[in-house]
Amino acid sequence: MTEGSFSQAELFDVFSNARRRQTVQYLKRHQGTCDLAPLVEQVAAWENDTAIDEVTRAQRRRVYISLYQTHLPMLEDHGIVDWDPDAHRIELLPSVDTFEPYLDRHLEAKRPWHWYYATLSFGGALAFLLVSVGPAAASSAPLVALGLCVFVFVLACVHFLSHRRRLPNPFSSA
Repeated sequence: MTEGSFSQAELFDVFSNARRRQTVQYLKRHQGTCDLAPLVEQVAAWENDTAIDEVTRAQRRRVYISLYQTHLPMLEDHGIVDWDPDAHRIELLPSVDTFEPYLDRHLEAKRPWHWYYATLSFGGALAFLLVSVGPAAASSAPLVALGLCVFVFVLACVHFLSHRRRLPNPFSSA
């Protein structure tokens, strides 16, 4: 298949699988060529949201088998990569601009919600202090506001700590 003969349906079919998208992104980040082993480790790490050195043998094996038997041959059949199964070598072909719009460019680019929560909590606490010295200080409104601020702050802390060990963005342009 030549670069110009990709139909939109074919591209959607090829890139409907995350492992194929991740393979192409990995190749783009590694100057268009790589060996199978590091690709397998990185894809397994991304899928399991862990560091490469923490990927288990079973996780690597699952990714290896699917890439070797299904995904790399499909990418090769569509003229996206040149896959040498004997040497375990993969090369991205120059048609990358054709399918760039179909790739996940910002899969991991998420908003830093913990900062939004913390800012909201700080603003709420400030509002609580301002209200507590005013005429509404005798009602229960300040206590409700304080409780809401504490809840949002705890939520921000939990969110931050639960996402702290995440991998850096694998698809940034760096």
